[in-house]
Amino acid sequence: MSLVRQIVGLILYVLNTLVWFVPIFICGVLKLIPIPILQRLLSKLAKACASMWVAGNNINQSFISPYHLQVSGADALDTKDWYLVIANHQSWVDILVLQRVLHRKIPFLNFFLKKELLYVPFLGLAWWALDFPFMTRTSKSQIRKNPKLKGKDIETTRKACEKFKTMPVSIVNFVEGTRYTEEKHQRQNSPFKHLLKPKAGGIAFVMQAMGEQINQVVNVTIHYPNGVPTFMDFVAGKVGQINVQVELMPVSDKLVGDYAGDNEFRVQFQGELNRLWSEKDKSIDELATPSK
Repeated sequence: MSLVRQIVGLILYVLNTLVWFVPIFICGVLKLIPIPILQRLLSKLAKACASMWVAGNNINQSFISPYHLQVSGADALDTKDWYLVIANHQSWVDILVLQRVLHRKIPFLNFFLKKELLYVPFLGLAWWALDFPFMTRTSKSQIRKNPKLKGKDIETTRKACEKFKTMPVSIVNFVEGTRYTEEKHQRQNSPFKHLLKPKAGGIAFVMQAMGEQINQVVNVTIHYPNGVPTFMDFVAGKVGQINVQVELMPVSDKLVGDYAGDNEFRVQFQGELNRLWSEKDKSIDELATPSK
């Protein structure tokens, strides 16, 4: 039975993706026409299509690979606000879970992408149609050779994100930078029981570029009581339950500053991130403890 679910589920995911990718891609092509009002309209249309894609995936999960989703703390969210979404990362399934939990509660989830990905055939144009922000990152060696490049990345990214001043957005960042495994946990000698060490650079870059626009942080903790599933396990319906805890936090001064150039702020920022990760570690312990 699980094999049948797996085959049918995969077919439906592929069909749903193809159905909505085509209009999103067309929106991307038409957005190349340099008419601002048309571009804004096409952005909204592309995001509406992407939202329908998420809805289709959610229906697929409900009927083909159902699981019990226990969510707490997601009541005070708003589709008209600006958010940074941070979460622990264990599986590619995390993205589907985030989309399901936050669907139509906050703006469509966007990821910061490297500028090079803009040139990936078809996908690059689709991401651009959905207003995914593309960032440039200059290496330390390049800055040493040309000091004028210092701060250029932030300025370029700020310009790329100007559209979000009038368009609510949700930016997602998996702070650990990679999926959790026991092997990675041991290699890092992580001080956390269930988590890898948080990487401050990526989230600091987002906050430095968009700190004036992002109003709140959505801190999401995902727990799989029956063990972390692979995507194929998930599609096959082998995931019995998923626990998700959502915490809404205001953006404080501790999260916005010059991470690269201000050593005092960098230490403060890393300390605040470690504090959040320590609390998240405890939250996973609580989610893993069966309620009496």
